[in-house]
Amino acid sequence: MYHSIEFTAELTVGVEVSPKQPLERLRIERGTRVQAQVKPYVVNSSGGPIEVADLFFQDGTATRKVPFAFFSFVE
Repeated sequence: MYHSIEFTAELTVGVEVSPKQPLERLRIERGTRVQAQVKPYVVNSSGGPIEVADLFFQDGTATRKVPFAFFSFVE
């Protein structure tokens, strides 16, 4: 299921276009809205656990380990 999300901070992410290609760098501006499938999970950091998500976009690209603090659901 795709969700409407809005990025709440500017960030640069590595975008997976194809498993055979290197990651492409993409700058996302604050306020950008996209449709994405959200696959949440928790990772451990030196400051404790952090909720992150892998985001799968409608164009077939994906980015991984985006902290929930950097986006919100628009719906």
